[in-house]
Amino acid sequence: MSKFVIKPTAKGVKFDLKAANGEVIATSEVYTAEPGCRKGIDSVVKNAAVAAVEDQTVEGFAVAKNPKFELYTDKAGEFRFRLKARNGQIIATSEGYKAKAGCLNGIESVKKNAPTAAIEMAETEAKA
Repeated sequence: MSKFVIKPTAKGVKFDLKAANGEVIATSEVYTAEPGCRKGIDSVVKNAAVAAVEDQTVEGFAVAKNPKFELYTDKAGEFRFRLKARNGQIIATSEGYKAKAGCLNGIESVKKNAPTAAIEMAETEAKA
């Protein structure tokens, strides 16, 4: 079963959405406190299922309304996505993918897994 894992960082609290196999699908920003982090999780759950995909890797791409997944390439040429809420704020980001298909699979995984994911606290200590 997929899960959101809330964990402390050197500067606050963040979450990772993990698939059933333990792989991280998406990561949040760092929040100052756990309540804000939990609101971020609620926002991902609410927005992921209804978000359109805006493929910024194609020329002349159609701009989608928020909430949306923005698929783009980073400076290293890897494919990434970010999930934006209705207000345009980024609520989750992916790691880099070598192939566009992998990135699209990551988006589908967030859409599928976020609505039913459990929430748990990480067992590890914060790392600097």
